[in-house]
Amino acid sequence: MRHSRILGIGHYVPPRVLTNHDLEALMDTSDEWIRQRTGIEERRVVEPGVPTSELAFQAAQNALAHAQVEAKDVDLIVVATLSPDYYFPGVGVLLQDRLGAREIPALDIRQQCSGFVYGLSIADQYIRTGTYERVLVVGAEVQSAGLDYTTRGRDLAVIFGDGAAAVVLGPSEEPGVISVHLHSQGKYFDMLWLEKPGSQSAPTITAHDLEEGRHFPHMEGQTVFKHATRRFAEAIHEVLSHNGTKVEDIDLFFFHQANLRIIDAISKMIGIPPEKSFNNLQRYGNTTAASIPLCMSEAVEQGRLQRGQLVCPVAFGSGFTWGSALIRW
Repeated sequence: MRHSRILGIGHYVPPRVLTNHDLEALMDTSDEWIRQRTGIEERRVVEPGVPTSELAFQAAQNALAHAQVEAKDVDLIVVATLSPDYYFPGVGVLLQDRLGAREIPALDIRQQCSGFVYGLSIADQYIRTGTYERVLVVGAEVQSAGLDYTTRGRDLAVIFGDGAAAVVLGPSEEPGVISVHLHSQGKYFDMLWLEKPGSQSAPTITAHDLEEGRHFPHMEGQTVFKHATRRFAEAIHEVLSHNGTKVEDIDLFFFHQANLRIIDAISKMIGIPPEKSFNNLQRYGNTTAASIPLCMSEAVEQGRLQRGQLVCPVAFGSGFTWGSALIRW
């Protein structure tokens, strides 16, 4: 049977650091408040005018180099992002052009914080069926351009950061991507959302919308926290049960980096020891679709993630969407 495996990984974050103390000068908040509620100490943000496609390009180049694959040999590009350069076209085609790839298909998917797990599933299926040999999956975000850095928007502005990470997948005789499990529940779409601009109204955004800040993201924090905790746990139990594995069989868990309080709560609930969880939320904040591959890429750089290890990425995000995977690295 034909399987897929990750051939290489890479990431890129902008050099500019925005600390909690920097945010204190912009809004009514404090370093202590942010750390206690999220675990975040700082995040990366782009300089004005740097788009998501630029971060995606840098991360993709690093992943291709690590995989020893040239752009001309990629058969499909999948980009997960909630912060595209334009309303349309998508980031995927911009990345195809920047890489100098052939006239290959390029997909944009919008599963927000679950984007990488969804993208991984797409790549895995295309490779398993023999449709494509090399698939580039990228999670990339420039969220700083769309955040409200005032006291009105502090609940979300302190959480998010910019960054990108990518993986290259190819065929394998032995399972690399062992299984992926995906879910959604649109009932809660407006618990974490960006209302405007959108086609539900004409025009898609008005001056009144801008005055009310409806073009900034909104979150019902307690609802999201409750559902995230539940769905993270369910997703982990599902992937372990499906594959007949236990927590002790997993070398590393890669949680979507949303909130250390959520990660700690899930770890205690399921019995995941701290050494089995790799986190970098403290330095990057929530980079949405980029967060899981960014963690994995740093774990490779630090020697924490090595070939042959069994890992479990798990995500929950806006939609609501959530999912998990089991990967033999």
